[in-house]
Amino acid sequence: MLTIFYDGFCPLCTAEMDTLRKLDNQKKLTLEDIHAEDFRQKFPHIDPIEADRVLHGQLANGQIIKGLEVTCLAWKLVGKHKWMQVLRWPVVRPIADASYLFFARYRHQISSFVSGKPRCETCTKDRCDL
Repeated sequence: MLTIFYDGFCPLCTAEMDTLRKLDNQKKLTLEDIHAEDFRQKFPHIDPIEADRVLHGQLANGQIIKGLEVTCLAWKLVGKHKWMQVLRWPVVRPIADASYLFFARYRHQISSFVSGKPRCETCTKDRCDL
């Protein structure tokens, strides 16, 4: 079981979560938008600002995992993209993690470029006004 805390304002993030939701036939994932009105009440132990910087996940035992650990585990749990486990190999991991941090930092600009959709109507590329 894995709970994923994702940025619901990011079109790429939302698209990935929608795909994971559809593939999760065994209900191993719980997907939580960090921008939901009740997020802080439901998950007081998760800092939404930090979770907006780096993807956060929580295992069934309460352990928090971050970044590509979350992504790779999520795809493994739904039985897809087995090739992603290469990103956890000791030789590849540091490069993959650094690449993920770059992507995470610029995901809104990348998402806007790729999808043609901005982060959300009230936010700029550099900050959220909500």
